[in-house]
Amino acid sequence: MPDDVQGWLTPRAVAAEAGVSQEFDLSQCVREPIHLLGGVQSYGALIAARWDDAVVDTVSRNAAEVLDRAAGELLGRPVTELIGDEQWAQARESAEAVTDYGAAAPQEGPASSGVLPLTLDGEDHEGQGGSRLFDVTVHRNGDLLVLEFEPRAEGGPFVFQNFYPRVRRALQQLQGATDVTECCATAVREIRTLTGYDRVVAYRFDGRDGPGQVIAEDRSEGREPWLDLWFPASDIPPQARRLYARNWIRVIGDVDDRTVGLVPERRADTGQPLDLSASVLRTVSGYHLEYLRNIGVASSMSVSLLHEGELWGLIACHGDEPRRLSPEARGACEFFGIALSLQLAAVAGREEADELARNRRALAAVLARLTSGAPDDLMRPGSGLAELLDADGAVLLRGTETLTAGAPLPDALSGLLAQLAQDGSVGEVWSSDRLPEVLGLEPEEAEAEGIPAGLLLLPFNRDGDLLAWWRREQPAPREWAADPSRPVRTGPGGERLTPRGSAAVYRATVRGRSAPWSPAQRVVAGELWREVSGLLTRQVVALEARNTELARTNEDLDSFAHAAAHDLKEPLRGISNAAAFIVEDAGTVLDATSLRRLTTVRRLAERMDGLLDSLLHFSRLGQVGLEREALSVDEVLDDALVVAGGRLAEQGVTLVRPAALPRLRADRERLREVLENLLVNAAKYAADEGAGERRVWVEAVRVAAPGRAPEEDGGGGADGGTVTALVVRDNGIGIPPGQQADVLQLFRRLHRRDERGGGSGVGLAVVKRIVERHGGRLWLESPAAAPDADCGGGPGTAVWFTLEEPPEARP
Repeated sequence: MPDDVQGWLTPRAVAAEAGVSQEFDLSQCVREPIHLLGGVQSYGALIAARWDDAVVDTVSRNAAEVLDRAAGELLGRPVTELIGDEQWAQARESAEAVTDYGAAAPQEGPASSGVLPLTLDGEDHEGQGGSRLFDVTVHRNGDLLVLEFEPRAEGGPFVFQNFYPRVRRALQQLQGATDVTECCATAVREIRTLTGYDRVVAYRFDGRDGPGQVIAEDRSEGREPWLDLWFPASDIPPQARRLYARNWIRVIGDVDDRTVGLVPERRADTGQPLDLSASVLRTVSGYHLEYLRNIGVASSMSVSLLHEGELWGLIACHGDEPRRLSPEARGACEFFGIALSLQLAAVAGREEADELARNRRALAAVLARLTSGAPDDLMRPGSGLAELLDADGAVLLRGTETLTAGAPLPDALSGLLAQLAQDGSVGEVWSSDRLPEVLGLEPEEAEAEGIPAGLLLLPFNRDGDLLAWWRREQPAPREWAADPSRPVRTGPGGERLTPRGSAAVYRATVRGRSAPWSPAQRVVAGELWREVSGLLTRQVVALEARNTELARTNEDLDSFAHAAAHDLKEPLRGISNAAAFIVEDAGTVLDATSLRRLTTVRRLAERMDGLLDSLLHFSRLGQVGLEREALSVDEVLDDALVVAGGRLAEQGVTLVRPAALPRLRADRERLREVLENLLVNAAKYAADEGAGERRVWVEAVRVAAPGRAPEEDGGGGADGGTVTALVVRDNGIGIPPGQQADVLQLFRRLHRRDERGGGSGVGLAVVKRIVERHGGRLWLESPAAAPDADCGGGPGTAVWFTLEEPPEARP
């Protein structure tokens, strides 16, 4: 089965086909070229003549019966020998007055044809001379002019003014209708009055290739009702829908009519039968005739209903007896179908305009809640964002940030959004009310995976930033005129298509769909997207400006700190030296109080000199570039122990290295400084004597990006992968949680200056700055349990930090 056929047939239809006896193949019906069946209905005759020279190219085999000229006599001869030069000119003029049916685009747009009366001279069937009147429908088919002859019906010529009052009344009734259902109810009633058919229904399709529902009906007494019944999509295959979109009207005079073939059967230039897409006499598919016979129909007419060039539905007329409609009556019904399509479009447009006005008022209320001018306000509780589109939830994805409104975002949907956004166009609405079908999932599978049925999204860019709404499944119970799981069944006497009707209603629930997204909702979503996009753009511009200003300010502060520290050291040394000279020169004559004060001046000057050295070093960290390289952390730790090892030994602290440390990408000197500071701190704040063995551990742990502590998510990568964090952990006195942020600030100590080995309070601030310059993150944990259950000591402190990994070291 070809892919285009397989894609159109539902899995259930294919399965049903496989279970049908007598080898019925539904795909044959789908593939049938119904515009190339090579025949016409027998009540009329067809002649196709070349446009330029009027030579007959194709003629129906019943020409002798209808036109009293055998097909062989006409073929290859000028058609003017039959109708005369004047009537040939009239036929050409009539065809030129309507849209050409060009060979270059034979399937585009509704076909157009003209009707004119023609007179043929000759003998009638009783051998009597005289003229015979025909109604001839003409249309252009590439290089051919197609003429379809229908004998004028008895009762005299058509008088439009006698017919017009009924058409005018029908149009007036139609104009007064206020909604789609009322329009269609008026239409079926008036068309039945105009034509006399026994049943007339309005049939609306559920999407371009979906099933159809009878939404209005007018029928003769005793016929079973079809109102509200659904009919499987296989009843009207795709090629039939394309022809309905090409022709406003299609009439079948008698389902038992014998098809009349064409001469020649195939054209020499194409190798195909004459294309009869725009023909009013075109013969009928055997599948469709069988279908009509099985529902007790002897004649039928279909009037197409189009919306924006697409087939929206049909007015279907059924007769209990064979019935021919004159070209004028067909023209009136065609005109009524066009008027109904326009009225339906007007009603839909009015309903859409009303809905759009309501939604825009709701949108204005939503935008009014943007108090800070930031899109984040849209996602606050009570913002009304989800309710704006009658959705269950809404989501804003921006970078690594996911903001939701309404119901929580289904886990299964979060992974799909970025991919769907990449497949769409930036700023264009993408929506579906049957997402499981788009993803190739059965409704039960989608439900099990937590995938919603409806989704509407607008991508902001190709990076995955987007605004989206989603809806849960809304199972829809339907009453079918045939079992939707078995659209094809073997009927009595070997018929392949079974009767349909309310006597055999099947109740089935359609799953995997949400409420459809209306055009007005799509428009409002686009308008909100433009507002949010503007906010994001302004936010980015403002952020860039703030970052630029902040970088300038930081640079100024670094320069100031460096200059201040450097320039203040010289007078400070002068103060210290002056105090020393005074003590040295006049120490014997000064009293004890003065000597003590001068000694304090020298001590404070020395302390100030140390602070300035620390400030100078801190400021240089922001000015000196990093020389990154892939290096072994074990080697850098060994270098750090050259300085810090003595302090650890003095305090009796044992260094523990549980496993080899990884390779990371960093500045070697700066990383050494980080490890030195952390090891010295561990020595300073070791547990008091008698508390147990003092230890410090240095190890590497995989944590969730961008560097959260392992216990925050179990060390997993829930937010997009993991990174390696280094941790220096001790079992010392610990840091109370409320003071952990303080110790990372410049010149902040939790003890007096002369306690715990002294110091300026710069060490952890320097460590934090170095880590952040590497693009990493630093955080503290305390109290923390020591790795060994019998380690003793205090509650301890763990200092975690992340650095960049070289590509070859990443898992």
